[in-house]
Amino acid sequence: MAIIRPFRGLRPTPALADKVAARPYDVLGAPEAKLEAAGNPYSFYHVSKSEIDLPEGTDVYSQPVYDKAAENLQRFISEGTLFQDDTPCYYIYRLVMNGRSQTGLVCISSISDYNSGIIKKHEFTRPDKEKDRINNIKTTNAQTGNVFLAYNDVPAINSLIDQWTVHHSPAYDFTATDGIQHTIWVVDDNATNDNITALFDTKVPHTYIADGHHRAASASMVQKELEEQQRIGLDDPANYFLTTIFPASQLVILDYNRVVKDLNGLSKEDLLSKLEYDFVVEPIGHLPQAPSMLHEFSMYLDGSWYRLVAQEGTFSYDPIGILDVTILSNNVLDKLLGIKDQRTDKRIDFVGGIRGLQELVKRVDSGEHKVAFALYPVTIQQLFDIADSGNVMPPKSTWFEPKLRDGLVSHLL
Repeated sequence: MAIIRPFRGLRPTPALADKVAARPYDVLGAPEAKLEAAGNPYSFYHVSKSEIDLPEGTDVYSQPVYDKAAENLQRFISEGTLFQDDTPCYYIYRLVMNGRSQTGLVCISSISDYNSGIIKKHEFTRPDKEKDRINNIKTTNAQTGNVFLAYNDVPAINSLIDQWTVHHSPAYDFTATDGIQHTIWVVDDNATNDNITALFDTKVPHTYIADGHHRAASASMVQKELEEQQRIGLDDPANYFLTTIFPASQLVILDYNRVVKDLNGLSKEDLLSKLEYDFVVEPIGHLPQAPSMLHEFSMYLDGSWYRLVAQEGTFSYDPIGILDVTILSNNVLDKLLGIKDQRTDKRIDFVGGIRGLQELVKRVDSGEHKVAFALYPVTIQQLFDIADSGNVMPPKSTWFEPKLRDGLVSHLL
C-alpha cells in the first residue's frame, strides 16, 4: 500500500505566490525562462532555471548552475520570499484549465515504495537527465521539482479532499498568464492528516508516475548515496520525495510528438516509398491536421503534411505493441531512421502536444529538424495497464496538462 506523509513545505508568502510560480523546469529552455522571468526577481526560474542568471552560453549541466540555484534558493528564504511551515502539512492543489479541473494532494511519497514497485513506472529515463536532477538536489539540498502521480479513484479520499476545500479558505488562488487557475489549500489539522495517511495506507495499493520519472529516479539515487554514506536515518526527509497525487478520473493525456534532425541518409522520395511497406500514406496538404484515431499519424516533411495509417500485421496487440508510440518507434524511427535508443540519441527531440502542431512546423521549417511526427494520445488506462504489466513505454509517450507550477511547494532535505 502507498506510504505518504505530510511535510513542512517550503512555499511563498501569499502576496508573492503568483510571482514565484514557474512552469516546470523541463518544459522550456533557458531563453524562454529568461524572457518569462524578466523584471520579476521573485520568479522560481531563478532556482529551477538558474542559468538565466549566468552568462549566456553557460553549460546548463555545469556546477555553477547548481551553485547559483542553491544561492538563489537561500536568498529567497532569507529575504522572506519563501518560508517553511512550522508543522507537517498536506497541501491540496487544484488546477483549472479551459473549464476542466483536477484536484490533487501534495505530499511526500516513500522512496522505498518507488524502489519496490508500489509506485509504478511506465518509462525508462535518460542518464543525462538523471544526473542533472541528482546534482540539483544535492547542491540545493531540496526537491523543488514535483513528481506527478495518479491513482485509481478512492471515493473516501476524493470526498475528504473535497470537504476540506469547501470548508476552508485557500492559501493561494491565482490565474497564471496562460489562463490556468492554481489554487492551494494547506491541510494543517493533525486528525485530518492522519486520516489521509491511513486512507492511502489501506485503500491505495499502487500509485503511478504520470510525469516526473527523472525527478523520482534522481531522488532515489540521492537517497541511496546518502544511505550508503550513513548520513541519514529512518525518518530522514531524504527517504521521501515531493509528489502530487491525482485521481485518475480527473486526468487527460495529450499527444507527445517527435522531431528528427535528419532522414538517415534517405531522400524525401526514399522515405515516402519505404513508409508504404507498413503504412497507408496519403498527402493531406500544407495545413496541419492532427491524427483522428489510434494507429494514425501525421508527418510533416519538406513543407507538406502526410497521413500515415498503420497497416494490419505491422503491430501486435499486447499492451506495448498496440501503442502508437511503439508502432512509430519500431516501423519508422528504428527501421527507417536508425534511431535505436530514444533516451540517448541526440538526433531526436520531443514536443509536448500543448505546443500544438505549429511547433512541429516551426522546428522543421527552421532547418533545425528534417521531419516531424504527430501522434494520437494514449489513454490513462493504457498507461496503468502497461505499468501493471511491468513493461515500459518508449520515452516521452505521455504529456499531461495542465502542469503543476514549480515553487509553490518544495521539500527541504
